[in-house]
Amino acid sequence: MASRCRQRAGSRVRPLRTAILISGRGSNMMALVDSARAPGFPAKIVVVISNRPDAAGLDFARVNGIEAVTLDHKAFPSRETFEKALDEILRARNIDLVACAGFMRVMTPWLTSRWRGRMINIHPSVLPAYKGLHTHERVLADGAKTHGCTVHYVTAELDDGEIIAQVEVPVLPGDTADSLAARVLVEEHRLYPGALAKAARAQAKMS
Repeated sequence: MASRCRQRAGSRVRPLRTAILISGRGSNMMALVDSARAPGFPAKIVVVISNRPDAAGLDFARVNGIEAVTLDHKAFPSRETFEKALDEILRARNIDLVACAGFMRVMTPWLTSRWRGRMINIHPSVLPAYKGLHTHERVLADGAKTHGCTVHYVTAELDDGEIIAQVEVPVLPGDTADSLAARVLVEEHRLYPGALAKAARAQAKMS
């Protein structure tokens, strides 16, 4: 079982041991790692795990002294066997909290139930609007006036967990999917560290 945070009278609560899951460059992972260096931040990034061996974010983790683990989903015969291996990695490292940062795998109820309330994700839309992929293109196609991003708890339903934090950005005249995505990404980097801290403090109170 993942370790639990226990607070003794007059003692300081230790930062929750946190894993970050990525599939690519991990720009949100970088924002979390940078923020977690601050004194008193309630989460400590101890491992970065990627389902893709060529994920650029793994090099960033190594350079910053964080364990980087590759778990290639293509090496497993099924989604379930991949998730069991992932779960074993997390539990072997006594992980308290998991942050998905561009982890491009749809998870099964088996994994989401085991980490319910302890796994969070950032999604590029103002949920509950625009769940799933290609959010920027869909926003533009609909002629929406605002867009944004959301950090939420991961559940068995895609992009449907309890919302931790979200922010809106305006859709500007002449926006393309790329320009809108870039503007939303800036806000993701600002939003995710605070949401991780909020989730970590909530988890610590429950432990």
